[in-house]
Amino acid sequence: AEEALQLLMIAIEKTGYQDKVRLGMDVAASEFYHEGKYSIFGTDRPSLSSEELLAVYQKWSDQYPIVTIEDPFDEDDWSAFAAMTDSIGDEVQIVGDDLTVTNTERITKAQELKACNGLLLKLNQIGTVTEAIQAFQSARKAGWGVMISHRSGETEDTSIADFAVGLGTGQIKSGAPCRSERTAKYNQLLRIEEEIGPDAKYAGKNFRA
Repeated sequence: AEEALQLLMIAIEKTGYQDKVRLGMDVAASEFYHEGKYSIFGTDRPSLSSEELLAVYQKWSDQYPIVTIEDPFDEDDWSAFAAMTDSIGDEVQIVGDDLTVTNTERITKAQELKACNGLLLKLNQIGTVTEAIQAFQSARKAGWGVMISHRSGETEDTSIADFAVGLGTGQIKSGAPCRSERTAKYNQLLRIEEEIGPDAKYAGKNFRA
């Protein structure tokens, strides 16, 4: 797992973007969680407890320019999420996706437990634009960052790009620009910037604000 981070850093250094690029991770830990343990390093090595996995994330956040981590634990491992947010949440955005599933009840629970400090907002997951805006407002009121996200099976519809700018989230997750349904969103962001002109602002390091 760490080898991927090392390769990314080599690529960043070779292109000279050390001062411009920061890393984000979508761990999707529910996928390798079984009977209370995490098999992050594969089946040939011992699985980790929540506490041991948290120590791995703490080490990585110290060694690499990681600014956001999505779903670092299983969707029902609330105490581990809360421990991680308490430990490194000031420096790293801890995003709930499987944890919150854009569901107002789970978002409220996450806020009460201080289980994360970032919301992954999927419009077609919650059901309506109105409910999506309400989820955004709830997250912002709690001081969370908000990341507008695409979903699997995505089309070339660019609505989430408009939504990200309209709400001022400062974050959008649309995947690597390797397929047309992904580049469509980024192209729309460029068109929006062109239309707004000099008043357009890039969030940059302040993306969580």
